[in-house]
Amino acid sequence: MAAIELILLQRVEKLGQMGDKVRVKPGYARNFLLPEKKAIRANKDNLAKFDAQRAQLEAQNIKRRGEAERVAERVGGLSVVVIRQAGESGSLYGSVSSRDIADGCVAGGLTINRSQIILDQPIKTLGLTSVRVVLHPEVSMQVTVNVARSPEEAAKQARGEAVGRNDDDDEPAGEGLFDDGAEPDAN
Repeated sequence: MAAIELILLQRVEKLGQMGDKVRVKPGYARNFLLPEKKAIRANKDNLAKFDAQRAQLEAQNIKRRGEAERVAERVGGLSVVVIRQAGESGSLYGSVSSRDIADGCVAGGLTINRSQIILDQPIKTLGLTSVRVVLHPEVSMQVTVNVARSPEEAAKQARGEAVGRNDDDDEPAGEGLFDDGAEPDAN
């Protein structure tokens, strides 16, 4: 299949800047760039229309970028607590999705949707994880996701304390099984 030529209406990560003519696969254009109004088809009419509106589009882009930068400064260092069930080893029964993180961000005062959250890999263990949130194609911020079994455990993790091991265990696993100098039976 032949690539489709488009004009980008905004910056698209790993593709180009506003006004760039790019060639992409038909599915990417048809299913993402065109419906999301991130690009228009590159033909004579659209090229003339884009050149006429370029200054207005750039002004709107600068305004939105400024608003996104102010929001990023205001809620910088946001931490989201997600309570999940997990096994003794700390692995979750399931995973934390972008929807869970978006709901936590909204509760924390940052209005975003789940498509703005970039998860490099699924969160499947307890602990603190840094996640990138894209507020604007040119502005992103880091949000700390604190996955814990309970609010008390989340508070401990936020302070930097180790969790997951039972607090009553005073001696490390494996010690005390044999008396000093005694050898295991060879049966």
